[in-house]
Amino acid sequence: MDMGRESRWEKDAMTVEIAFALVTAVVLAGAVFAVALALTLVFDLSGSVSKGVVTGGALVGAAAGVWRLVRVLYRFDAERRKGH
Repeated sequence: MDMGRESRWEKDAMTVEIAFALVTAVVLAGAVFAVALALTLVFDLSGSVSKGVVTGGALVGAAAGVWRLVRVLYRFDAERRKGH
């Protein structure tokens, strides 16, 4: 095997890990946004308060999704470098 070249198995594992990271990031972001949206509905918020909560939920959801994506891919890379 050439040094620096990935085997087919390693490429497949990387593809699966990227897909897993993307799916879980989207699910996490959606869940955080759904909680913010549910809060506006449960507490019957209206006007600028409702818009602020939904906007905040979208921003926190996006940040949580990016955090999840980076965390999963970083962990995979660390394990790959160890040879696991």
